[in-house]
Amino acid sequence: MKVGFIGLGNVGGKLSGSLLRNGTDLHVHDLNAEFVEDFVSRGAVDGLSPAHLMQTCDAVITCLPSPMASNEVVTAMLPHVGPGKVWMEMSTTDPNEVKRLGALVVAAGGEAVDCPVSGGCHRADTGNIAIYAGCERTTFDKVLPILTHMGRRILHVGEIGNSSTLKVMTNYLATANLLTVCEALTVMKAAGMDLGMTYEAIAMSSGTSFVHETESQLILSGSRNVNFTMDLVQKDISLFQKIADDHGVPLEISPKIIDIMTDGQKRYGTRAQSDRIIERLEEATGLSILAPGFPEELIDDETEERGYEVVARL
Repeated sequence: MKVGFIGLGNVGGKLSGSLLRNGTDLHVHDLNAEFVEDFVSRGAVDGLSPAHLMQTCDAVITCLPSPMASNEVVTAMLPHVGPGKVWMEMSTTDPNEVKRLGALVVAAGGEAVDCPVSGGCHRADTGNIAIYAGCERTTFDKVLPILTHMGRRILHVGEIGNSSTLKVMTNYLATANLLTVCEALTVMKAAGMDLGMTYEAIAMSSGTSFVHETESQLILSGSRNVNFTMDLVQKDISLFQKIADDHGVPLEISPKIIDIMTDGQKRYGTRAQSDRIIERLEEATGLSILAPGFPEELIDDETEERGYEVVARL
């Protein structure tokens, strides 16, 4: 199957890299010509434009920073959608928007898949990330071989839109966890605890989490570069809040998280790395939340293996 990939940024560049590394006939496009040139130098084909990719490829994947960007790309591709063509949306986006765009693709005779990822850029880089896929079962079976080159665990979640709903929920939980980890580390520092010891105490306890075992290390090393920026966090947690508002669920923690991240953007910049949010507490307390021996970047040390479908408990 000939695969097009649009969006070669922090996440998309790693996902498409996994496809290329595993021998996929890959055609790529990005507004940044240097990204495209890099992929072409490694064996990919310059896809030229979204329209050209849909004309020449069996499946076109988008991994873009906003619903607006996805809308522009899908609009450009639509005249060339027809039977046998598949659009796969791997961006984190609004569930209603991906349903709307997916319906346009289906109406044009194609197939649509809502398949965002979760697990961090370091796992996207090694094909070990998790993928949710919302689409018809027949479509899922068709694209599963593509997905298993990019992710370790792939979950079919029913209709299109379900994946994006679940994805913004997981990013909300990760952000909430990041903020509580920041508070925990700061309070332990104030209480005189060694932060290296504190890290291990959390990691071996009921308080541990994926966020602690990854982002806490980057906070403590001082690198604070998780390859995920505050504007992307704000987009995701705001999408989660919108789902709650649409369904009349009165949340208490979510609005506070949005306020904290908004303040972080004002202090450090819209595109600041999300784990720099610890610096609000460092500034408020005068404490340095650093410890020796922690890595400057996250590296996935799991052996790369072909992914597989995870079957939900029904």
